[in-house]
Amino acid sequence: MKIVEKTDKNRIYSKPKLLNDNVMHYCPGCGHAVVTKLVAEVLGEMDVDVEDIIGVSPVGCGVFIYNYIDIDWVEAAHGRAPAVATGVKRLNPEKLVFTYQGDGEVGAIGTGEAVHACSRGENITIIFINNAVYGMTSGQMAPTTPLGMKTTTCPDGRQPELNGYPLRIAEMFSCLDGTCYVTRQAVNTYKAVKSAKKALRKAFENSMKGKGTSVVEIVSACPSNWKMTPVEANKWLSDNLFKTFRLGDIKDR
Repeated sequence: MKIVEKTDKNRIYSKPKLLNDNVMHYCPGCGHAVVTKLVAEVLGEMDVDVEDIIGVSPVGCGVFIYNYIDIDWVEAAHGRAPAVATGVKRLNPEKLVFTYQGDGEVGAIGTGEAVHACSRGENITIIFINNAVYGMTSGQMAPTTPLGMKTTTCPDGRQPELNGYPLRIAEMFSCLDGTCYVTRQAVNTYKAVKSAKKALRKAFENSMKGKGTSVVEIVSACPSNWKMTPVEANKWLSDNLFKTFRLGDIKDR
């Protein structure tokens, strides 16, 4: 048997140490799976004891992330994750605390909690997946649904005079004095995944340094509710969603 040396040119990659063996429930092509792996990977690479990491997951497609990453988790009511994370961090200021949410939650039922956590500059990281629909409940129009996009509740496409305009959550949070880092990333390509990983690391480090609230938005495909294959969904994502939701750092204080 030939022994393969682990070098930079011929590296053997392994599963992140904080990611367990449970089979993920996410649909094929969903960005949640990639981001879940990235979160586990980044946390495992940081100089933080696993006992000092606490995640908060509310209701949504990402609700079962606590089944996949072996850290302490708190389950929050729908939309209330930033409020719960605030309490956890204030009681345990030495711990790394973050939320893992969806765009419909952060931009609708949980907007108040998220806005005020950001306004106060709580030393937490808010991660949310933006797939432009309510993914867990059959693909209804979300606050982030772009103009013209068809959903189960706007089958003719979102119209501004009837449905209003899409909410750019990251830009809104960037205007609040308590946020130190607000960025919008994606995971549809290898290059995008590398950029998203770097952003997550920076956000977590900011929270541990007491700089204020960091917000990481991940624009993601939802093949099941978009009624597309994963390949088609990623192409539609690039051709359409990025026009409304431009990628990159929005605020870096």
